[in-house]
Amino acid sequence: MDFDLQWLLLALPIAFALGWIGSRIDLRQWKREQKSSPKAYYKGLNLLLNEQQDKAIDAFIEAVQGDPDTTELHFALGNLFRRRGEVERAVRVHQHLMQRADLSATERERAQHALAQDYLKAGLFDRAEESYRGLEGTPFDTEARLALLQLHERSRDWRAAADDASRLETAGSGSFASRIAHHWCELAIEADDRGDGAEAEAALARAREIAPGSPRPWVQAGQRLARSGRHVEALLTWNELRQRHPAAFTLVAEDHAKSALAAGVADEALADLQALYAQRPSLDVLRAIDTLDTDPLRAHQRHTAYLALQPTLSAAAAVLRDDPDSPAGVLAAVEHAANPLQRYRCAACGFEAQHYFWQCPGCLSWDSYPPQRVEDM
Repeated sequence: MDFDLQWLLLALPIAFALGWIGSRIDLRQWKREQKSSPKAYYKGLNLLLNEQQDKAIDAFIEAVQGDPDTTELHFALGNLFRRRGEVERAVRVHQHLMQRADLSATERERAQHALAQDYLKAGLFDRAEESYRGLEGTPFDTEARLALLQLHERSRDWRAAADDASRLETAGSGSFASRIAHHWCELAIEADDRGDGAEAEAALARAREIAPGSPRPWVQAGQRLARSGRHVEALLTWNELRQRHPAAFTLVAEDHAKSALAAGVADEALADLQALYAQRPSLDVLRAIDTLDTDPLRAHQRHTAYLALQPTLSAAAAVLRDDPDSPAGVLAAVEHAANPLQRYRCAACGFEAQHYFWQCPGCLSWDSYPPQRVEDM
């Protein structure tokens, strides 16, 4: 009994010493990891904040090599590659993350979302769509649906885009009625291109039903009626537009005047346009009035009054055209200077165009073009 107790008393200090040594070894290793990995990470972050992306990438690569199990470093590196346009390298980083067996479900969803962004940036729309669809029902569900909506709009798959927007609205992600109406208007254009007038008319009716406050379905419906020679119906449609959206009516003011001439109701249309002009004077409405009232003296009086109201180059050019004795060189110079001011400008990105767009070709925003030309603003 004495012998066993003596060995026990000797074993206790030895066990304690071994445990202490083991804990010190783990602690030192942990400290080394904390000193090496965060140091490289913070170095890369500092370089990134100083807009030194090349050096930041080198620092993040060093950090990843020193601690390959840290997912945050992989995400930082992959996202940086994508921002620089090095999409193939970003894809490899995020694919490597997806292949890790020890990755949690949350991190795997995050990696799939990053991979979908890589594919979208690379223009691989089919792979991007597949990746985004795999995120339905995850915390990235709303972001994925918004991305799918933009993806389908870019690929001009308007029916799929309308379905995406409808699901987003049903999920409480905001109001998409106006955007859905645009999708149906685009479907109407496609139907007309196929020669399916009944489907085009039904699509425009659907657009008006979804977004009664959107002017485009009324504009487009009147235009297609006028093209088919149904001028009376076109006038009724545009009159409804004038009541609902007087600002947007300027987009079809001259078309309205031409249809009124074709339908034999020029006097009624002239009275309506003059009433609108008194409330909202604009060069487009003025030109529509000129189409219906061709008397040179009255036209000159209108143009002179408009120039006094809106001293613009286009108004000056109109007054010069009325005077047969005005120098041709002066008129040509004024018209040349006024031409850039007759463009429409996107309120979101500043993209300018001679033609009015419902969706900006530059930033792809909807309804970002005011219906007034730059000179009239």
